[in-house]
Amino acid sequence: MQAIEYVQYGAAEVLRMNEVAKPSPKPNEVLIRVHATTVTAADIMMRTGTPYIGRLYTGIKAPKKAILGFEFAGEVVETGRDVTLFKVGDKVFGGTTMLGCYAEYVCVNEHDVLITMPDNISYAEAAPVNGSAITVMNFLKGLGKIQKGQKVLIHGASGGLGTYAIQIAKHYGAEVTGVCSTHNIGLVKSLGADKVIDYTQEDFTKNGEQYDIIFDTVGKISYPACKKSLTQKGIYLSAVLDFNLFMQMVWTSMFSGKKAKSSATGMLPVKERLSYFMELKELLRTAKIKTVIDTSYPLSRVSEAHKYVEKGHKKGSVVIEVSTI
Repeated sequence: MQAIEYVQYGAAEVLRMNEVAKPSPKPNEVLIRVHATTVTAADIMMRTGTPYIGRLYTGIKAPKKAILGFEFAGEVVETGRDVTLFKVGDKVFGGTTMLGCYAEYVCVNEHDVLITMPDNISYAEAAPVNGSAITVMNFLKGLGKIQKGQKVLIHGASGGLGTYAIQIAKHYGAEVTGVCSTHNIGLVKSLGADKVIDYTQEDFTKNGEQYDIIFDTVGKISYPACKKSLTQKGIYLSAVLDFNLFMQMVWTSMFSGKKAKSSATGMLPVKERLSYFMELKELLRTAKIKTVIDTSYPLSRVSEAHKYVEKGHKKGSVVIEVSTI
């Protein structure tokens, strides 16, 4: 099969298309023909090996896993002898912390974050849900305890996390403000935002408004900068965890009514991620939320997709079309 491999950390050019052996499923695994996967900020970090703390997972000197990609949508083409939850022909989507989705085939444990797709969405629309949408559920529902009537601000509202965050926050009955650049205002409004702030024209931290939840999906504004914009028991959420934020999380957990929080969603127990995933499947099936796709690339052009995502201007998700069979 064809797969994108990398054997060293570095720029997008380290990603190379190679012919590799097709994997065979273990007794409790299914073999999936991958139709679509994605390029996310997490993929960029794994490819570059930065921040360096991430190499504890990916490999200190060189990548331990040659094939990137942790979320997918595809079709079950073979099942291990002990598999009971899926059958050949099932259209499925999900993710695996074992990576390997930048390939025509991937093996996934049947008890991993894996479910059948709703009939009304495409493989391209399904692929980003495991990474971006589950992360949003973890942050807004899990960490933020979002409630109907709360005021929620989404910073980076037009990105992969942000486009899901607006829709999910609205689903839970929040009053949503999205922060984005001028040319993305229309998109953010179309997703249901009650208010939109153009960050090139206005600094939301200085307009006197306060919010129950501020969700920084892109890690570009700090807790101290947002503190005055939080209500007395407001929560600042950041999808990007660094040392400063970690210390603020510790301090606010003990000494402040206002809290700073972050989480590594991929490290949550499978049962918890599956619970979020099943809820998202229903929201997709009933068209309460949708996947916003910026653009798509064939598997052979993954390095170009990485370069595009690194620019930091994508709207929604960037999808890799692996197989159209």
